[in-house]
Amino acid sequence: MLLLLLAALLGAGLLLLLWARWRPGRAAGRSQCWRLLLGHSLMLGGLGWATSRQRRRLENQTKDVRQSQERCLLRLLKEAGDAEPDSNTFREHHPLKPGRLDKDGSHQPILHPGSLPSPWTLLQSCWALDAPLQGPMLYLDILSKVYPGALTPQATAVFCAPGCPCPATACPLPTLYCMPAGLGGDVVPSRSSALYVQLLFALQEQALRVLKAGLASELHDALAILHANWEGLAEDLASGWLSPQLKLPEGTRYQLDSLLSPNPVRAAELRAECSRGFDGIAQRLWPELQAVVVGESGSEQLYGDTLREQDCKGIPFYSPFYVAAGALLGVNLWPEESDCRYLLCPGWAFCEFLPAGTHSEEPLETVLLGDVWEGQEYELVLSAHPGQYRCRVGEVVKVTGFYHQCPVVEPVRRLSQTLSVRGESIPEDHFCHTLHRAVGMWPGAKLVDYICAESSLLGATSGTSAPHYQVFMELRGLRDLTEGQRYKLR
Repeated sequence: MLLLLLAALLGAGLLLLLWARWRPGRAAGRSQCWRLLLGHSLMLGGLGWATSRQRRRLENQTKDVRQSQERCLLRLLKEAGDAEPDSNTFREHHPLKPGRLDKDGSHQPILHPGSLPSPWTLLQSCWALDAPLQGPMLYLDILSKVYPGALTPQATAVFCAPGCPCPATACPLPTLYCMPAGLGGDVVPSRSSALYVQLLFALQEQALRVLKAGLASELHDALAILHANWEGLAEDLASGWLSPQLKLPEGTRYQLDSLLSPNPVRAAELRAECSRGFDGIAQRLWPELQAVVVGESGSEQLYGDTLREQDCKGIPFYSPFYVAAGALLGVNLWPEESDCRYLLCPGWAFCEFLPAGTHSEEPLETVLLGDVWEGQEYELVLSAHPGQYRCRVGEVVKVTGFYHQCPVVEPVRRLSQTLSVRGESIPEDHFCHTLHRAVGMWPGAKLVDYICAESSLLGATSGTSAPHYQVFMELRGLRDLTEGQRYKLR
Protein backbone atom coordinates (compact mmCIF):
# COMPACT_ATOMS: atom_id res chain seq x y z
CA MET A 1 0.00 0.00 0.00
CA LEU A 2 2.86 2.34 0.86
CA LEU A 3 4.50 1.61 -2.48
CA LEU A 4 1.31 2.48 -4.36
CA LEU A 5 1.02 5.75 -2.45
CA LEU A 6 4.64 6.68 -3.18
CA ALA A 7 4.24 5.77 -6.83
CA ALA A 8 1.13 7.94 -7.04
CA LEU A 9 2.94 10.88 -5.43
CA LEU A 10 5.93 10.60 -7.75
CA GLY A 11 3.74 10.07 -10.81
CA ALA A 12 1.63 13.13 -10.00
CA GLY A 13 4.77 15.15 -9.42
CA LEU A 14 6.23 14.14 -12.79
CA LEU A 15 3.02 14.98 -14.63
CA LEU A 16 2.90 18.42 -13.02
CA LEU A 17 6.55 19.00 -13.90
CA LEU A 18 5.91 18.07 -17.52
CA TRP A 19 3.04 20.54 -17.62
CA ALA A 20 4.92 23.32 -15.86
CA ARG A 21 8.30 23.09 -17.58
CA TRP A 22 8.04 21.34 -20.93
CA ARG A 23 4.72 22.30 -22.43
CA PRO A 24 4.97 24.43 -25.63
CA GLY A 25 5.06 28.16 -25.18
CA ARG A 26 6.42 28.09 -21.65
CA ALA A 27 7.87 31.50 -20.78
CA ALA A 28 11.21 31.63 -18.95
CA GLY A 29 11.09 33.01 -15.43
CA ARG A 30 8.10 30.95 -14.24
CA SER A 31 10.27 28.90 -11.89
CA GLN A 32 8.01 29.75 -8.95
CA CYS A 33 4.70 28.86 -10.62
CA TRP A 34 2.42 26.75 -8.48
CA ARG A 35 2.59 23.72 -10.77
CA LEU A 36 6.36 23.54 -10.50
CA LEU A 37 6.28 24.07 -6.75
CA LEU A 38 3.61 21.45 -6.22
CA GLY A 39 5.32 18.92 -8.49
CA HIS A 40 8.64 19.51 -6.74
CA SER A 41 7.05 19.11 -3.31
CA LEU A 42 5.36 15.85 -4.29
CA MET A 43 8.55 14.37 -5.71
CA LEU A 44 10.63 15.58 -2.77
CA GLY A 45 8.14 14.05 -0.36
CA GLY A 46 8.32 10.69 -2.12
CA LEU A 47 12.10 10.76 -2.28
CA GLY A 48 12.37 11.82 1.36
CA TRP A 49 11.36 8.35 2.45
CA ALA A 50 13.94 6.81 0.09
CA THR A 51 16.77 9.02 1.36
CA SER A 52 16.00 8.22 5.00
CA ARG A 53 15.86 4.53 4.25
CA GLN A 54 19.21 4.60 2.47
CA ARG A 55 20.86 6.48 5.33
CA ARG A 56 19.59 3.87 7.81
CA ARG A 57 20.86 1.13 5.50
CA LEU A 58 24.32 2.74 5.40
CA GLU A 59 24.35 2.90 9.21
CA ASN A 60 23.57 -0.81 9.41
CA GLN A 61 26.15 -1.73 6.78
CA THR A 62 28.95 0.11 8.60
CA LYS A 63 28.17 -1.74 11.85
CA ASP A 64 28.98 -5.13 10.29
CA VAL A 65 31.63 -4.47 7.64
CA ARG A 66 32.66 -8.08 7.07
CA GLN A 67 29.14 -9.26 6.32
CA SER A 68 28.43 -6.21 4.14
CA GLN A 69 31.57 -6.84 2.08
CA GLU A 70 30.76 -10.54 1.68
CA ARG A 71 27.30 -9.64 0.38
CA CYS A 72 28.78 -7.07 -2.01
CA LEU A 73 31.25 -9.63 -3.39
CA LEU A 74 28.59 -12.31 -3.81
CA ARG A 75 26.39 -9.84 -5.68
CA LEU A 76 29.25 -8.99 -8.09
CA LEU A 77 30.01 -12.68 -8.66
CA LYS A 78 26.35 -13.50 -9.24
CA GLU A 79 25.99 -10.73 -11.84
CA ALA A 80 28.99 -12.15 -13.71
CA GLY A 81 27.77 -15.75 -13.46
CA ASP A 82 30.71 -16.74 -11.24
CA ALA A 83 30.50 -18.75 -8.05
CA GLU A 84 32.80 -18.52 -5.05
CA PRO A 85 31.78 -19.56 -1.53
CA ASP A 86 33.50 -16.71 0.33
CA SER A 87 36.07 -13.92 0.08
CA ASN A 88 39.01 -16.10 1.12
CA THR A 89 38.38 -18.61 -1.67
CA PHE A 90 37.78 -15.71 -4.06
CA ARG A 91 41.19 -14.25 -3.28
CA GLU A 92 42.89 -17.61 -3.73
CA HIS A 93 41.35 -18.17 -7.17
CA HIS A 94 41.83 -14.64 -8.51
CA PRO A 95 45.37 -13.23 -8.38
CA LEU A 96 46.08 -9.53 -8.11
CA LYS A 97 46.39 -7.78 -11.44
CA PRO A 98 47.49 -4.31 -12.50
CA GLY A 99 45.11 -2.18 -14.45
CA ARG A 100 42.23 0.20 -14.15
CA LEU A 101 38.50 -0.23 -14.06
CA ASP A 102 36.39 1.35 -16.77
CA LYS A 103 37.03 5.09 -16.54
CA ASP A 104 34.00 6.11 -18.55
CA GLY A 105 31.63 4.90 -15.86
CA SER A 106 29.81 2.64 -18.31
CA HIS A 107 28.90 0.31 -15.45
CA GLN A 108 27.44 3.21 -13.48
CA PRO A 109 24.11 4.38 -14.89
CA ILE A 110 24.12 7.55 -12.77
CA LEU A 111 21.03 9.61 -13.39
CA HIS A 112 21.76 12.78 -15.36
CA PRO A 113 20.53 16.24 -14.40
CA GLY A 114 17.26 17.11 -16.04
CA SER A 115 16.36 13.54 -16.91
CA LEU A 116 12.85 12.43 -16.00
CA PRO A 117 13.09 8.96 -14.43
CA SER A 118 10.00 6.85 -14.00
CA PRO A 119 8.32 6.56 -10.59
CA TRP A 120 9.40 2.92 -10.45
CA THR A 121 13.06 3.91 -10.95
CA LEU A 122 12.79 6.33 -8.06
CA LEU A 123 11.14 3.73 -5.83
CA GLN A 124 13.80 1.22 -6.81
CA SER A 125 16.38 3.45 -5.16
CA CYS A 126 14.78 2.70 -1.77
CA TRP A 127 16.18 -0.84 -1.87
CA ALA A 128 19.16 -0.50 -4.22
CA LEU A 129 22.56 -1.44 -2.82
CA ASP A 130 24.61 -0.33 -5.81
CA ALA A 131 26.35 3.03 -5.87
CA PRO A 132 24.52 4.64 -8.85
CA LEU A 133 21.20 4.73 -6.99
CA GLN A 134 22.25 4.65 -3.34
CA GLY A 135 24.83 7.43 -3.80
CA PRO A 136 22.44 10.16 -5.05
CA MET A 137 19.99 9.30 -2.27
CA LEU A 138 22.71 9.78 0.35
CA TYR A 139 23.69 13.05 -1.33
CA LEU A 140 20.12 14.33 -1.03
CA ASP A 141 19.99 13.26 2.61
CA ILE A 142 23.19 15.16 3.46
CA LEU A 143 22.07 18.30 1.62
CA SER A 144 18.69 18.29 3.33
CA LYS A 145 20.37 18.23 6.75
CA VAL A 146 23.28 20.63 6.19
CA TYR A 147 22.08 22.92 3.38
CA PRO A 148 18.26 22.68 3.40
CA GLY A 149 17.92 25.59 0.99
CA ALA A 150 19.85 23.55 -1.60
CA LEU A 151 16.69 21.53 -2.28
CA THR A 152 14.77 24.61 -3.43
CA PRO A 153 13.40 24.15 -6.98
CA GLN A 154 15.69 25.40 -9.76
CA ALA A 155 18.29 26.49 -7.19
CA THR A 156 21.20 24.36 -8.49
CA ALA A 157 23.39 25.21 -11.50
CA VAL A 158 25.38 22.35 -13.04
CA PHE A 159 28.45 22.89 -15.23
CA CYS A 160 29.32 19.85 -17.32
CA ALA A 161 31.33 20.23 -20.53
CA PRO A 162 30.97 17.83 -23.48
CA GLY A 163 33.09 14.72 -23.06
CA CYS A 164 33.30 15.11 -19.29
CA PRO A 165 31.52 12.71 -16.95
CA CYS A 166 28.30 13.90 -15.43
CA PRO A 167 28.74 14.69 -11.72
CA ALA A 168 28.36 11.61 -9.54
CA THR A 169 25.94 13.69 -7.48
CA ALA A 170 23.40 13.78 -10.32
CA CYS A 171 20.15 12.88 -8.60
CA PRO A 172 16.65 11.84 -9.69
CA LEU A 173 15.09 15.22 -8.93
CA PRO A 174 15.05 17.29 -12.14
CA THR A 175 13.38 20.29 -10.54
CA LEU A 176 16.57 21.04 -8.59
CA TYR A 177 18.29 22.31 -11.74
CA CYS A 178 17.90 25.75 -13.29
CA MET A 179 18.64 24.64 -16.85
CA PRO A 180 17.15 22.19 -19.34
CA ALA A 181 18.63 18.74 -19.84
CA GLY A 182 21.44 18.05 -22.29
CA LEU A 183 23.30 21.36 -22.24
CA GLY A 184 26.57 19.58 -21.51
CA GLY A 185 26.20 16.81 -24.07
CA ASP A 186 25.78 16.49 -27.81
CA VAL A 187 23.26 19.34 -27.93
CA VAL A 188 26.08 21.89 -27.51
CA PRO A 189 29.20 20.06 -28.75
CA SER A 190 31.69 22.90 -28.16
CA ARG A 191 33.14 23.01 -24.64
CA SER A 192 33.28 26.80 -24.45
CA SER A 193 29.79 27.20 -25.94
CA ALA A 194 28.32 24.62 -23.55
CA LEU A 195 29.81 26.34 -20.51
CA TYR A 196 28.68 29.74 -21.84
CA VAL A 197 25.07 28.58 -22.23
CA GLN A 198 25.07 26.86 -18.81
CA LEU A 199 26.45 30.05 -17.26
CA LEU A 200 23.76 32.15 -18.96
CA PHE A 201 20.97 29.98 -17.54
CA ALA A 202 22.62 30.12 -14.11
CA LEU A 203 22.78 33.93 -14.28
CA GLN A 204 19.04 34.08 -14.92
CA GLU A 205 18.41 32.70 -11.43
CA GLN A 206 19.46 35.17 -8.76
CA ALA A 207 18.31 32.82 -5.98
CA LEU A 208 20.77 30.01 -6.73
CA ARG A 209 21.83 27.98 -3.68
CA VAL A 210 24.35 25.53 -5.21
CA LEU A 211 27.03 25.65 -7.93
CA LYS A 212 27.88 22.12 -8.98
CA ALA A 213 30.44 20.57 -11.33
CA GLY A 214 32.03 17.16 -11.71
CA LEU A 215 35.49 18.70 -11.29
CA ALA A 216 36.74 21.96 -9.84
CA SER A 217 38.45 22.72 -13.17
CA GLU A 218 35.06 22.76 -14.96
CA LEU A 219 33.67 25.38 -12.59
CA HIS A 220 36.95 27.31 -12.87
CA ASP A 221 36.64 27.32 -16.68
CA ALA A 222 32.99 28.41 -16.52
CA LEU A 223 33.83 31.37 -14.29
CA ALA A 224 36.77 32.21 -16.57
CA ILE A 225 34.17 32.62 -19.34
CA LEU A 226 32.36 35.04 -17.05
CA HIS A 227 35.60 37.04 -16.66
CA ALA A 228 36.12 37.27 -20.40
CA ASN A 229 32.52 37.59 -21.67
CA TRP A 230 30.45 39.27 -18.96
CA GLU A 231 29.43 42.11 -21.29
CA GLY A 232 28.15 39.65 -23.90
CA LEU A 233 26.34 37.65 -21.24
CA ALA A 234 24.69 40.82 -19.99
CA GLU A 235 23.52 41.65 -23.53
CA ASP A 236 22.06 38.14 -23.92
CA LEU A 237 20.26 38.47 -20.58
CA ALA A 238 18.82 41.87 -21.53
CA SER A 239 17.65 40.79 -24.99
CA GLY A 240 16.54 37.24 -24.19
CA TRP A 241 18.43 35.95 -27.25
CA LEU A 242 21.74 34.12 -27.58
CA SER A 243 24.49 36.09 -29.26
CA PRO A 244 24.86 35.38 -33.02
CA GLN A 245 28.61 35.07 -32.41
CA LEU A 246 28.00 31.92 -30.36
CA LYS A 247 28.48 28.98 -32.72
CA LEU A 248 25.48 26.68 -32.30
CA PRO A 249 23.43 24.44 -34.59
CA GLU A 250 20.31 26.30 -35.71
CA GLY A 251 17.96 23.80 -34.13
CA THR A 252 19.79 24.06 -30.83
CA ARG A 253 19.79 27.86 -30.96
CA TYR A 254 16.03 27.95 -31.61
CA GLN A 255 15.40 25.53 -28.74
CA LEU A 256 17.52 27.52 -26.28
CA ASP A 257 16.15 30.90 -27.37
CA SER A 258 12.63 29.66 -26.67
CA LEU A 259 13.64 29.06 -23.05
CA LEU A 260 15.03 32.57 -22.53
CA SER A 261 13.18 35.82 -21.93
CA PRO A 262 14.42 39.44 -21.67
CA ASN A 263 15.67 40.31 -18.19
CA PRO A 264 17.18 43.81 -18.26
CA VAL A 265 17.17 44.11 -14.45
CA ARG A 266 19.35 41.03 -14.04
CA ALA A 267 21.59 42.22 -16.88
CA ALA A 268 22.13 45.53 -15.05
CA GLU A 269 23.05 43.64 -11.85
CA LEU A 270 25.59 41.56 -13.79
CA ARG A 271 27.20 44.66 -15.30
CA ALA A 272 27.37 46.42 -11.93
CA GLU A 273 28.98 43.51 -10.10
CA CYS A 274 31.48 42.52 -12.80
CA SER A 275 32.64 46.11 -13.26
CA ARG A 276 33.73 46.03 -9.59
CA GLY A 277 36.07 43.07 -10.20
CA PHE A 278 35.80 39.35 -9.66
CA ASP A 279 36.92 38.88 -6.08
CA GLY A 280 34.01 37.03 -4.43
CA ILE A 281 31.93 37.42 -7.60
CA ALA A 282 29.89 34.23 -7.03
CA GLN A 283 28.50 35.42 -3.71
CA ARG A 284 27.77 38.87 -5.13
CA LEU A 285 25.92 37.53 -8.17
CA TRP A 286 24.05 34.87 -6.17
CA PRO A 287 23.64 36.23 -2.60
CA GLU A 288 21.82 33.10 -1.40
CA LEU A 289 24.56 30.62 -2.40
CA GLN A 290 25.08 27.97 0.27
CA ALA A 291 27.63 25.59 -1.23
CA VAL A 292 29.96 24.82 -4.12
CA VAL A 293 29.78 21.07 -4.90
CA VAL A 294 32.81 19.88 -6.88
CA GLY A 295 35.32 17.03 -7.00
CA GLU A 296 38.77 18.07 -5.83
CA SER A 297 40.94 14.96 -5.81
CA GLY A 298 44.51 15.01 -7.13
CA SER A 299 45.49 17.95 -9.33
CA GLU A 300 41.95 19.37 -9.04
CA GLN A 301 42.92 20.71 -5.62
CA LEU A 302 44.85 23.50 -7.36
CA TYR A 303 41.68 24.74 -9.08
CA GLY A 304 39.69 24.37 -5.87
CA ASP A 305 42.18 26.54 -3.97
CA THR A 306 42.03 29.19 -6.70
CA LEU A 307 38.22 29.28 -6.55
CA ARG A 308 38.24 29.57 -2.76
CA GLU A 309 40.67 32.48 -2.83
CA GLN A 310 38.98 34.45 -5.61
CA ASP A 311 35.65 33.88 -7.38
CA CYS A 312 34.00 31.71 -4.69
CA LYS A 313 35.52 33.36 -1.63
CA GLY A 314 33.44 32.83 1.50
CA ILE A 315 31.31 29.97 0.13
CA PRO A 316 31.62 26.47 1.70
CA PHE A 317 33.03 23.79 -0.61
CA TYR A 318 31.73 20.24 -0.53
CA SER A 319 33.30 17.27 -2.30
CA PRO A 320 30.60 14.61 -1.78
CA PHE A 321 32.05 11.45 -3.32
CA TYR A 322 35.31 9.57 -3.66
CA VAL A 323 35.61 8.17 -7.19
CA ALA A 324 38.58 6.04 -8.26
CA ALA A 325 39.11 4.49 -11.68
CA GLY A 326 35.49 4.92 -12.71
CA ALA A 327 34.02 3.43 -9.54
CA LEU A 328 32.06 5.25 -6.86
CA LEU A 329 33.65 4.16 -3.57
CA GLY A 330 32.91 6.54 -0.72
CA VAL A 331 30.75 9.38 0.52
CA ASN A 332 31.69 12.49 2.50
CA LEU A 333 29.33 12.68 5.47
CA TRP A 334 30.99 15.81 6.87
CA PRO A 335 30.44 18.73 4.47
CA GLU A 336 31.04 21.31 7.21
CA GLU A 337 34.67 20.23 7.61
CA SER A 338 37.40 21.72 5.42
CA ASP A 339 39.33 18.44 5.00
CA CYS A 340 37.81 15.97 2.55
CA ARG A 341 37.28 12.62 4.27
CA TYR A 342 35.28 9.80 2.76
CA LEU A 343 33.50 6.87 4.33
CA LEU A 344 34.17 3.81 2.16
CA CYS A 345 30.69 2.39 1.64
CA PRO A 346 30.92 -1.40 2.16
CA GLY A 347 28.09 -2.15 -0.27
CA TRP A 348 29.55 -0.35 -3.30
CA ALA A 349 32.75 -2.28 -4.05
CA PHE A 350 34.77 -5.15 -2.59
CA CYS A 351 37.88 -3.38 -1.28
CA GLU A 352 41.27 -4.81 -0.39
CA PHE A 353 44.36 -2.95 0.72
CA LEU A 354 48.09 -3.31 0.21
CA PRO A 355 50.39 -1.44 2.62
CA ALA A 356 51.80 1.54 0.71
CA GLY A 357 55.32 0.94 -0.54
CA THR A 358 54.85 -2.79 -1.12
CA HIS A 359 57.31 -3.95 -3.79
CA SER A 360 56.60 -6.53 -6.46
CA GLU A 361 59.15 -9.03 -5.08
CA GLU A 362 57.40 -9.09 -1.72
CA PRO A 363 54.45 -11.43 -1.02
CA LEU A 364 51.36 -9.45 -2.06
CA GLU A 365 48.99 -10.17 0.80
CA THR A 366 46.04 -7.84 1.09
CA VAL A 367 44.01 -6.88 4.12
CA LEU A 368 40.25 -6.45 4.04
CA LEU A 369 38.11 -3.40 4.75
CA GLY A 370 37.64 -4.19 8.43
CA ASP A 371 41.32 -4.95 9.10
CA VAL A 372 43.07 -1.68 8.18
CA TRP A 373 44.85 0.45 10.79
CA GLU A 374 44.23 4.09 11.53
CA GLY A 375 47.04 6.39 10.38
CA GLN A 376 48.38 3.91 7.79
CA GLU A 377 48.55 4.43 4.03
CA TYR A 378 47.32 1.71 1.68
CA GLU A 379 47.12 1.04 -2.04
CA LEU A 380 43.57 0.22 -3.14
CA VAL A 381 42.70 -3.11 -4.75
CA LEU A 382 39.17 -3.06 -6.16
CA SER A 383 36.56 -5.49 -7.37
CA ALA A 384 33.87 -3.03 -8.36
CA HIS A 385 32.34 -4.37 -11.59
CA PRO A 386 31.27 -7.91 -12.58
CA GLY A 387 34.21 -9.75 -14.15
CA GLN A 388 36.77 -7.09 -13.13
CA TYR A 389 38.32 -8.50 -10.01
CA ARG A 390 41.22 -7.49 -7.74
CA CYS A 391 42.52 -4.60 -9.83
CA ARG A 392 45.41 -2.54 -8.47
CA VAL A 393 44.13 0.84 -9.61
CA GLY A 394 47.10 2.89 -8.39
CA GLU A 395 45.22 4.89 -5.73
CA VAL A 396 46.80 5.42 -2.31
CA VAL A 397 44.60 6.40 0.64
CA LYS A 398 45.28 7.15 4.29
CA VAL A 399 42.97 5.81 7.00
CA THR A 400 42.07 8.82 9.17
CA GLY A 401 39.53 7.13 11.45
CA PHE A 402 36.50 4.88 11.59
CA TYR A 403 32.73 5.30 11.37
CA HIS A 404 31.40 2.37 13.39
CA GLN A 405 33.48 -0.49 11.92
CA CYS A 406 34.08 1.14 8.53
CA PRO A 407 37.28 3.08 7.69
CA VAL A 408 37.23 6.75 6.80
CA VAL A 409 39.94 7.60 4.28
CA GLU A 410 41.67 10.57 2.72
CA PRO A 411 43.07 10.24 -0.85
CA VAL A 412 46.83 10.74 -0.82
CA ARG A 413 48.23 10.20 -4.31
CA ARG A 414 48.05 8.20 -7.52
CA LEU A 415 50.93 5.84 -8.14
CA SER A 416 50.48 6.12 -11.90
CA GLN A 417 51.24 9.85 -11.84
CA THR A 418 55.01 10.10 -11.74
CA LEU A 419 57.59 12.33 -13.40
CA SER A 420 61.14 11.54 -14.39
CA VAL A 421 62.60 15.00 -13.96
CA ARG A 422 66.29 14.06 -13.85
CA GLY A 423 66.25 10.33 -14.44
CA GLU A 424 64.47 9.37 -11.21
CA SER A 425 60.78 8.66 -10.67
CA ILE A 426 59.04 11.36 -8.60
CA PRO A 427 55.38 11.11 -7.54
CA GLU A 428 53.39 13.99 -8.99
CA ASP A 429 52.07 15.06 -5.59
CA HIS A 430 55.67 15.51 -4.37
CA PHE A 431 56.54 17.49 -7.48
CA CYS A 432 53.45 19.68 -7.07
CA HIS A 433 54.34 20.37 -3.42
CA THR A 434 57.90 21.31 -4.41
CA LEU A 435 56.62 23.58 -7.19
CA HIS A 436 54.33 25.36 -4.72
CA ARG A 437 57.29 25.94 -2.39
CA ALA A 438 59.35 27.38 -5.24
CA VAL A 439 56.54 29.72 -6.33
CA GLY A 440 56.15 30.77 -2.70
CA MET A 441 59.70 32.19 -2.88
CA TRP A 442 58.63 34.64 -5.59
CA PRO A 443 56.98 37.67 -3.97
CA GLY A 444 53.47 38.31 -5.28
CA ALA A 445 53.34 35.17 -7.44
CA LYS A 446 50.31 32.86 -7.45
CA LEU A 447 50.36 29.50 -9.24
CA VAL A 448 47.19 29.15 -11.36
CA ASP A 449 48.05 26.00 -13.31
CA TYR A 450 50.99 24.02 -14.64
CA ILE A 451 51.81 21.26 -17.07
CA CYS A 452 54.93 19.21 -17.77
CA ALA A 453 56.24 17.90 -21.08
CA GLU A 454 59.10 15.54 -21.84
CA SER A 455 62.05 17.18 -23.55
CA SER A 456 61.94 14.50 -26.26
CA LEU A 457 58.51 15.81 -27.30
CA LEU A 458 59.72 19.39 -27.60
CA GLY A 459 62.71 18.72 -29.86
CA ALA A 460 65.46 21.31 -30.17
CA THR A 461 63.43 23.93 -28.30
CA SER A 462 64.06 22.09 -25.01
CA GLY A 463 67.86 22.56 -25.06
CA THR A 464 70.67 20.09 -25.34
CA SER A 465 70.85 18.75 -21.77
CA ALA A 466 70.04 15.16 -20.84
CA PRO A 467 66.40 14.02 -21.09
CA HIS A 468 64.32 16.05 -18.68
CA TYR A 469 60.92 17.64 -18.19
CA GLN A 470 59.99 21.17 -19.14
CA VAL A 471 57.59 22.88 -16.73
CA PHE A 472 55.08 25.37 -18.15
CA MET A 473 53.32 27.50 -15.56
CA GLU A 474 50.48 29.99 -15.52
CA LEU A 475 51.24 32.61 -12.88
CA ARG A 476 49.29 35.53 -11.49
CA GLY A 477 50.97 38.58 -9.94
CA LEU A 478 54.34 38.02 -11.66
CA ARG A 479 55.07 38.52 -15.33
CA ASP A 480 58.77 37.81 -15.95
CA LEU A 481 61.04 35.49 -13.97
CA THR A 482 64.60 36.47 -13.22
CA GLU A 483 67.39 33.95 -13.68
CA GLY A 484 67.62 33.60 -9.91
CA GLN A 485 63.94 32.77 -9.66
CA ARG A 486 64.22 30.21 -12.45
CA TYR A 487 67.11 28.60 -10.61
CA LYS A 488 64.83 27.68 -7.72
CA LEU A 489 63.09 25.18 -10.00
CA ARG A 490 66.25 23.37 -10.99
